Amino acid sequence: MLKAEMKSFVNPDEVRTFPKGRLDLITLGDVTVGRLTLEPGWKWSTCVQPIVQTKSCEAPHFQYHLAGTLMVIMDDGREFLCKAGGVSLLPEGHDAWVVGDEPVVIVDFQGMLDYAKPKE
Repeated sequence: MLKAEMKSFVNPDEVRTFPKGRLDLITLGDVTVGRLTLEPGWKWSTCVQPIVQTKSCEAPHFQYHLAGTLMVIMDDGREFLCKAGGVSLLPEGHDAWVVGDEPVVIVDFQGMLDYAKPKE
């Protein structure tokens, strides 16, 4: 049976840092939600790929974009420009990077459990 819970990203359960980025994680019941903060110059293929050692991002995402602009290119060539106020659903197999001088802040409801975790 589910129980009512409330947590805040002010006191995350876990924090992961990587070049030009930070992931704050909170877990409520069986669900882990992540807040990504990505600085200008961040690119998945240069900042996270060396950590996870995969060809492209293998995490699926269901994201609400709070701030900044993120360009996403899927392995099949499709491109998405994600801006503040937008919601994106991205399957595995993509690269992404911050566009412009404003940090990107995203709340991701899927795919954050193993994001930016080194391969074992």
